[in-house]
Amino acid sequence: MTTEWKVPVGDDITSAVFEPSTTVEDAPVFIFAHGAGGHMSDRGMLALSAVLRARGLHVVRFNFLYREKGSGRPDPMPRLAATTAAVVAQAREELSPKTLIIGGRSMGGRAASMMAAEGFASDGLLLYAYPLHPDGNREKLRDAHLPHIRVPVLCFNGTRDGLCHRDLMEAALKTVTTDWTMHWLDGADHSFHVLKSSGRTDGQVLAEVGDATQGWISGLVSAKAARASR
Repeated sequence: MTTEWKVPVGDDITSAVFEPSTTVEDAPVFIFAHGAGGHMSDRGMLALSAVLRARGLHVVRFNFLYREKGSGRPDPMPRLAATTAAVVAQAREELSPKTLIIGGRSMGGRAASMMAAEGFASDGLLLYAYPLHPDGNREKLRDAHLPHIRVPVLCFNGTRDGLCHRDLMEAALKTVTTDWTMHWLDGADHSFHVLKSSGRTDGQVLAEVGDATQGWISGLVSAKAARASR
């Protein structure tokens, strides 16, 4: 059953929604942050959330404070991180998850990755359309913190993503020592949209994302259980 939360963030309050997995009762919890131009209930967030829930994840969606207030101008990174941390704290209190993963789409994933690089406690990091650089500006890379991440990462980007050229990402990952799984979506753009000429649909791309996420989550949970039994 979907549960709505009001989450305190300093002197402010933001909205969050907990949606349980449709297939697994005791599922890992994914704190799912939206992108810069989106919000917790935009079409892309809802579509991906449904796919993830069908593949064994509890999902917590939430609004960053600027979007909660109706603004289109993203908050500074420390405020994005504080909002994510507040939602994580609420999820831990309400759900007591055995496994908790942070991440999100584009900017939301970038915020989570910076938190992970600073040692924020989580079991893993899920990045959907990581924005390695601004559109049209290959020189301004957002990769300096990546080598400091110490939790397992699964990252999805499309091969037509204007904010993440493949050659630049593969070069950046040469400096990363954590267990980073990079999954390229053939023909997809930053929104995971594919052209009709590609011969497949957006739905098929989302299914690929869901299947790969499910496999990664299974490995993450198994590895955690193995460590706990030693």
